[in-house]
Amino acid sequence: MHFSVSGVDVFPLIPPLVALIVSSFTASAGISGAFLLLPFQVSVLRFDSPAVSPTNLIYNIIAIPGGLYRYIKEKRMAWALTWVVSVGTLPGVFVGAWIRIRYLPDPKAFKFFIGIVLLYLGYRIASDIFGWNRKTKDKNDILNKKFAKQVADMKKANTGRITAGLPVDAVVKTKSFSLSKVEYEFWGETYSFNTISVFILSLVVGLIGGIYGIGGGSIIAPFCVSVFALPVYTVAGAALAGTFITSIAGVIYYQILAFTAMPGSAVVSPDWLLGLLFGLGGIVGTYLGAYLQKFLPERLVKILLLSIVIFLSAMYIIQFIAK
Repeated sequence: MHFSVSGVDVFPLIPPLVALIVSSFTASAGISGAFLLLPFQVSVLRFDSPAVSPTNLIYNIIAIPGGLYRYIKEKRMAWALTWVVSVGTLPGVFVGAWIRIRYLPDPKAFKFFIGIVLLYLGYRIASDIFGWNRKTKDKNDILNKKFAKQVADMKKANTGRITAGLPVDAVVKTKSFSLSKVEYEFWGETYSFNTISVFILSLVVGLIGGIYGIGGGSIIAPFCVSVFALPVYTVAGAALAGTFITSIAGVIYYQILAFTAMPGSAVVSPDWLLGLLFGLGGIVGTYLGAYLQKFLPERLVKILLLSIVIFLSAMYIIQFIAK
């Protein structure tokens, strides 16, 4: 099948199938899967014009609601974190879209920059997993012990059945929200973060997301987990929500820029049909990923997140050096 906007020729079942596989794994770590689908489009489908960025954002818009609904339904949404992330990323995504079209039609140099950023994030996640960050390790050990006890208790109560997961009372409750600090409670523990710091992080992430069409959840999630010592169970939903909101804004902005003289001869409007096919596979995958997340020990989720970050970092850096 030929897609006229992107110039891609591919069997129509391939995009949704790839999106289903990718998103089912990544959604459990608070990532929509767009970060992996972008390299697939660029390297496998040979879709490397600026239009690939908003096309990737269309995938986010369609794929995320399934997982987001489950987080909201199970009251695992850290709403205070969600709003800070969303307010911060929105202006960043507008500037990022403009930079992508005006100054970075060739993504090679910026891929290298993202590779360096991800390499640092990989170090932070690894320090959390292996106990290099004592503050984060102590807080997450509490949750992991509770998770292990919950699994053991449920197995005793349900002999002969495979069952596990978070209890119904493991919900997020906001305790305080100010311009300087946010505090919320989860499973009997209190977590906090500096509002301004998360806002600035979100602004930078929005800039990156606007350029590459990744939404930003894959950057915000590991930062919140490793730098701000927040549990991944509460970060995942907020990261997906922020990605969803900024993706809508990004697609609209790219579409508007397509009608201006700024892009010149470059194709910048999204390939709606290709994005739709990716999204259809993604919406099933993100729902499954969100469902599976509460059945996975937090350490396993972090290892998955670390693997994704290191893989992308190495790919971007090697591609830059090789050319």
